[in-house]
Amino acid sequence: MQPIGGRWNPRADFEAILTAAIPSLVTDDIAAAIAVGDTFLHAAGSTPTYDDYHRIILRRLSVEPTESLLAELTRPVDPCTILETFPDVLPTLRELQRRGVRMAVVSDAWPELPALHAALGMDGFFEAYAISAELGCHKPDPRMYHHASDALGLLPGDCLFLDDDPAYVAAAIALGYQGFAVIREPGQTADGVPYINSIDALLNRF
Repeated sequence: MQPIGGRWNPRADFEAILTAAIPSLVTDDIAAAIAVGDTFLHAAGSTPTYDDYHRIILRRLSVEPTESLLAELTRPVDPCTILETFPDVLPTLRELQRRGVRMAVVSDAWPELPALHAALGMDGFFEAYAISAELGCHKPDPRMYHHASDALGLLPGDCLFLDDDPAYVAAAIALGYQGFAVIREPGQTADGVPYINSIDALLNRF
């Protein structure tokens, strides 16, 4: 899946919520604060809570992270208004499942990921989730990969790992997994790891 508008974090309605609460905020200041939030995410040992992430951004803006504001930033929304699947995803998942291919998810994400997948029509495909916020680590920590393969009862060599970040694929291959980077953007490089341009290319390999 991909975020509508191209940004994963914070959520697409972040600016609208903030400026509605504090009209004096400047767009450039919000962008700079989001960059600080990105640095915080990348430096964290695992995916922090939404509230901790939002507090970092709000404090950079000198905005008091009140409980009401934090709650508004995480209020439930229809996932289909902020996320979408690539066109090849659902048909490929259905066909892989029909062929008996067992699947798990390894993701640097929050615990709500399975619910988001379900809302986008991807429920019932994955037997297990390795989610960074739950495991206390993130890719390329070996625990992320092993949690998923262990849950499937499979050895690393019997698993194929896909990711849009070639570095994470390289880490999986170093651990004994098979792997492909998913390179969708023209001009993007795979940094020397095997790659495919869309996941429906997997149907030629199973």
